Amino acid sequence: MAPLEHALRLAEALVFAADRPVPPERLQEVLPPGLRAEAVLTLLAARYAGRGVQLTEVAGGYAFRTAADLAPLLTRVVEVPRRLPRVAMEALAIIAYHQPVTRPEIEEIRGASLSQATLETLLENGLIAPRGRKEVPGRPSLWVTTPRFLEQFGLRELTDLPRREELLAGEAQPGLMQPDLPSPGAGGGKGR
Repeated sequence: MAPLEHALRLAEALVFAADRPVPPERLQEVLPPGLRAEAVLTLLAARYAGRGVQLTEVAGGYAFRTAADLAPLLTRVVEVPRRLPRVAMEALAIIAYHQPVTRPEIEEIRGASLSQATLETLLENGLIAPRGRKEVPGRPSLWVTTPRFLEQFGLRELTDLPRREELLAGEAQPGLMQPDLPSPGAGGGKGR
Protein backbone atom coordinates (compact mmCIF):
# COMPACT_ATOMS: atom_id res chain seq x y z
CA MET A 1 0.00 0.00 0.00
CA ALA A 2 1.32 3.47 -0.91
CA PRO A 3 2.38 5.66 2.05
CA LEU A 4 -0.18 8.36 1.17
CA GLU A 5 -3.05 5.86 0.98
CA HIS A 6 -1.97 4.39 4.30
CA ALA A 7 -1.85 7.88 5.84
CA LEU A 8 -5.36 8.65 4.57
CA ARG A 9 -6.72 5.43 6.08
CA LEU A 10 -4.91 6.18 9.34
CA ALA A 11 -6.33 9.73 9.48
CA GLU A 12 -9.82 8.45 8.70
CA ALA A 13 -9.65 5.84 11.46
CA LEU A 14 -8.23 8.29 14.02
CA VAL A 15 -10.89 10.95 13.35
CA PHE A 16 -13.67 8.37 13.31
CA ALA A 17 -12.60 6.77 16.61
CA ALA A 18 -11.94 10.01 18.49
CA ASP A 19 -14.57 11.38 20.84
CA ARG A 20 -13.33 14.95 20.25
CA PRO A 21 -12.05 16.81 17.18
CA VAL A 22 -8.54 15.64 16.30
CA PRO A 23 -5.94 18.41 16.11
CA PRO A 24 -3.51 18.16 13.16
CA GLU A 25 -0.67 17.88 15.67
CA ARG A 26 -2.17 14.65 17.04
CA LEU A 27 -2.40 13.15 13.57
CA GLN A 28 1.15 14.29 12.78
CA GLU A 29 2.42 12.15 15.68
CA VAL A 30 1.27 8.93 13.98
CA LEU A 31 1.97 9.75 10.34
CA PRO A 32 4.99 8.35 8.51
CA PRO A 33 7.90 10.78 8.16
CA GLY A 34 7.62 13.20 5.24
CA LEU A 35 3.82 13.51 5.27
CA ARG A 36 2.15 16.65 6.63
CA ALA A 37 -1.06 16.25 8.65
CA GLU A 38 -2.66 19.32 7.06
CA ALA A 39 -2.15 17.91 3.56
CA VAL A 40 -3.52 14.50 4.55
CA LEU A 41 -6.58 16.11 6.17
CA THR A 42 -7.20 18.25 3.08
CA LEU A 43 -7.12 15.16 0.87
CA LEU A 44 -9.37 13.26 3.26
CA ALA A 45 -11.87 16.14 3.29
CA ALA A 46 -11.88 16.09 -0.52
CA ARG A 47 -12.64 12.36 -0.51
CA TYR A 48 -15.68 12.95 1.71
CA ALA A 49 -16.97 15.98 -0.22
CA GLY A 50 -20.55 15.39 -1.33
CA ARG A 51 -21.03 12.35 0.91
CA GLY A 52 -23.39 11.84 3.86
CA VAL A 53 -20.68 12.77 6.33
CA GLN A 54 -18.00 15.38 5.85
CA LEU A 55 -14.67 16.06 7.47
CA THR A 56 -15.12 19.40 9.22
CA GLU A 57 -12.66 21.67 10.99
CA VAL A 58 -14.10 22.46 14.40
CA ALA A 59 -12.74 23.49 17.81
CA GLY A 60 -9.11 23.41 16.70
CA GLY A 61 -9.33 19.96 15.17
CA TYR A 62 -11.17 17.78 12.65
CA ALA A 63 -14.27 15.64 13.09
CA PHE A 64 -16.80 13.89 10.90
CA ARG A 65 -20.15 15.66 10.82
CA THR A 66 -23.43 14.95 9.07
CA ALA A 67 -23.67 16.83 5.77
CA ALA A 68 -25.59 20.06 6.37
CA ASP A 69 -28.22 19.29 3.73
CA LEU A 70 -29.04 15.93 5.36
CA ALA A 71 -29.26 17.09 8.97
CA PRO A 72 -32.92 18.21 8.75
CA LEU A 73 -33.92 14.81 7.33
CA LEU A 74 -32.21 12.98 10.17
CA THR A 75 -34.22 14.78 12.84
CA ARG A 76 -37.06 12.39 12.01
CA VAL A 77 -35.05 9.28 12.85
CA VAL A 78 -32.42 10.43 15.35
CA GLU A 79 -33.31 11.15 18.97
CA VAL A 80 -33.71 14.89 19.48
CA PRO A 81 -31.20 16.15 22.03
CA ARG A 82 -32.45 18.04 25.04
CA ARG A 83 -32.04 21.77 24.94
CA LEU A 84 -30.51 24.03 27.51
CA PRO A 85 -32.95 26.19 29.47
CA ARG A 86 -33.24 29.79 28.25
CA VAL A 87 -31.41 31.17 31.29
CA ALA A 88 -28.49 28.79 30.64
CA MET A 89 -28.32 29.86 26.98
CA GLU A 90 -28.32 33.51 28.05
CA ALA A 91 -25.53 32.91 30.54
CA LEU A 92 -23.56 30.90 27.98
CA ALA A 93 -23.87 33.66 25.39
CA ILE A 94 -22.69 36.25 27.92
CA ILE A 95 -19.72 34.09 28.86
CA ALA A 96 -18.84 33.49 25.20
CA TYR A 97 -18.91 37.18 24.31
CA HIS A 98 -17.44 38.65 27.52
CA GLN A 99 -15.01 36.00 28.79
CA PRO A 100 -13.38 35.77 31.18
CA VAL A 101 -16.39 36.92 33.22
CA THR A 102 -17.57 36.50 36.82
CA ARG A 103 -21.01 35.41 37.97
CA PRO A 104 -21.82 38.94 39.28
CA GLU A 105 -20.84 40.36 35.87
CA ILE A 106 -23.12 37.82 34.13
CA GLU A 107 -25.95 38.85 36.44
CA GLU A 108 -25.30 42.54 35.76
CA ILE A 109 -25.37 42.02 31.97
CA ARG A 110 -28.51 39.83 32.17
CA GLY A 111 -30.20 42.19 34.60
CA ALA A 112 -31.26 39.20 36.71
CA SER A 113 -29.74 36.84 39.23
CA LEU A 114 -28.15 33.59 38.11
CA SER A 115 -28.61 30.40 40.08
CA GLN A 116 -25.73 28.09 40.90
CA ALA A 117 -27.72 25.32 39.19
CA THR A 118 -27.44 27.17 35.87
CA LEU A 119 -23.66 27.34 36.10
CA GLU A 120 -23.59 23.69 37.17
CA THR A 121 -25.65 22.72 34.09
CA LEU A 122 -23.16 24.48 31.83
CA LEU A 123 -20.25 22.85 33.71
CA GLU A 124 -21.81 19.36 33.52
CA ASN A 125 -22.23 19.75 29.77
CA GLY A 126 -18.58 20.79 29.48
CA LEU A 127 -19.48 24.12 27.86
CA ILE A 128 -17.76 26.36 30.45
CA ALA A 129 -14.86 26.07 32.88
CA PRO A 130 -13.42 28.21 35.67
CA ARG A 131 -10.29 30.11 34.66
CA GLY A 132 -8.82 31.58 37.81
CA ARG A 133 -10.20 34.29 40.05
CA LYS A 134 -10.69 38.02 39.59
CA GLU A 135 -8.49 40.14 41.84
CA VAL A 136 -11.31 42.01 43.56
CA PRO A 137 -12.84 41.63 47.03
CA GLY A 138 -14.29 38.15 47.41
CA ARG A 139 -12.13 36.90 44.49
CA PRO A 140 -15.00 35.51 42.38
CA SER A 141 -14.31 32.77 39.84
CA LEU A 142 -13.77 33.77 36.23
CA TRP A 143 -15.70 31.72 33.65
CA VAL A 144 -14.70 30.93 30.06
CA THR A 145 -16.04 28.69 27.32
CA THR A 146 -14.34 25.38 26.53
CA PRO A 147 -13.32 23.55 23.35
CA ARG A 148 -16.53 21.54 23.86
CA PHE A 149 -18.48 24.81 23.43
CA LEU A 150 -16.76 25.36 20.08
CA GLU A 151 -17.45 21.77 19.07
CA GLN A 152 -21.14 21.89 20.05
CA PHE A 153 -21.74 25.08 18.10
CA GLY A 154 -19.63 24.06 15.11
CA LEU A 155 -17.09 26.86 15.56
CA ARG A 156 -13.39 26.69 14.74
CA GLU A 157 -12.60 29.50 17.17
CA LEU A 158 -14.37 32.20 19.16
CA THR A 159 -13.89 34.74 16.38
CA ASP A 160 -16.38 32.66 14.35
CA LEU A 161 -19.19 33.75 16.69
CA PRO A 162 -21.69 36.01 14.92
CA ARG A 163 -21.13 39.71 15.46
CA ARG A 164 -23.58 41.55 17.69
CA GLU A 165 -25.01 43.37 14.66
CA GLU A 166 -25.81 40.03 12.98
CA LEU A 167 -27.62 38.78 16.07
CA LEU A 168 -29.65 41.95 16.42
CA ALA A 169 -30.60 41.82 12.74
CA GLY A 170 -31.73 38.21 13.12
CA GLU A 171 -29.09 36.96 10.71
CA ALA A 172 -27.49 34.49 13.10
CA GLN A 173 -27.14 30.95 11.86
CA PRO A 174 -29.86 28.70 13.30
CA GLY A 175 -27.18 26.21 14.40
CA LEU A 176 -25.80 28.76 16.84
CA MET A 177 -29.01 29.05 18.78
CA GLN A 178 -28.92 25.74 20.67
CA PRO A 179 -26.20 23.14 21.11
CA ASP A 180 -26.81 19.46 20.48
CA LEU A 181 -26.52 18.01 23.95
CA PRO A 182 -26.85 14.31 24.57
CA SER A 183 -30.01 13.28 26.35
CA PRO A 184 -29.47 11.94 29.86
CA GLY A 185 -27.82 8.55 29.58
CA ALA A 186 -27.20 8.94 25.83
CA GLY A 187 -23.87 8.82 24.00
CA GLY A 188 -21.65 11.71 23.01
CA GLY A 189 -23.54 13.09 20.00
CA LYS A 190 -21.06 11.84 17.39
CA GLY A 191 -21.96 12.69 13.83
CA ARG A 192 -24.12 15.67 14.73
